[in-house]
Amino acid sequence: MSVAKIRLFVEHPLAPGQSVPLNADQAHYLFGVMRLEVGAALLLFNGRDGEWRATVTTAGKRGGALTCVEQTRALQLPPDLWLLFAPIKKARTDFIVEKAAELGAARIIPVQTAFTNSERIRQDRLQAHAVEAAEQCGGTFVPEVADLISLDKLLAQWPADRRILWADETLTSAQHTLVAAAPGPWAILIGPEGGFSEPEQKRLRAMPQVAPVSLGPRILRADTAAVAALTLWQATLGDWR
Repeated sequence: MSVAKIRLFVEHPLAPGQSVPLNADQAHYLFGVMRLEVGAALLLFNGRDGEWRATVTTAGKRGGALTCVEQTRALQLPPDLWLLFAPIKKARTDFIVEKAAELGAARIIPVQTAFTNSERIRQDRLQAHAVEAAEQCGGTFVPEVADLISLDKLLAQWPADRRILWADETLTSAQHTLVAAAPGPWAILIGPEGGFSEPEQKRLRAMPQVAPVSLGPRILRADTAAVAALTLWQATLGDWR
């Protein structure tokens, strides 16, 4: 039995004996770039049915097909944690999405704040980065990357039962509330490079769902803050405990 070294995300259902068609991009990657041939093994996941060992049954330049053989891992869902962040420069925004997928965010929501530098995003490109991160880190779940939404609009419709871990750079390292917090639906909010405006800070402090937290004595870059906050939450309330 050949060793499966490649993991591929597919939209198709996965089950014993299930045939999985490949589109042109997938065929190019598997047969043109990775040089797989008929009979080669690989691992598939779709975010719903776990991870499956499959073999190549047909291989072509513009398409092909795989056949599921056996499930190798059950679906592993992340904690009910969202990441809210203000988009920054392209490469660093990509980094945030990739690391959020790796660290176990269930949903990723770019938010437009008063000081957000980027006024638009490519949601499809960011979603592709989340898929690639799951493929490379062995994940069986891919978080949804939502389209850009204004912070005001998002907070206006915020669910009453979901807490917000707000990375508040105005706090000192001794001021935080996460350690005593309870598990449950949470979100992490990371601001833009210029921080939050005074009206935004006032609104956040007035919300009973918001738990301000310091990320240490130094002001972190937005991408570093996202990784630090995700790590802090996972180690305290998530599935790293």
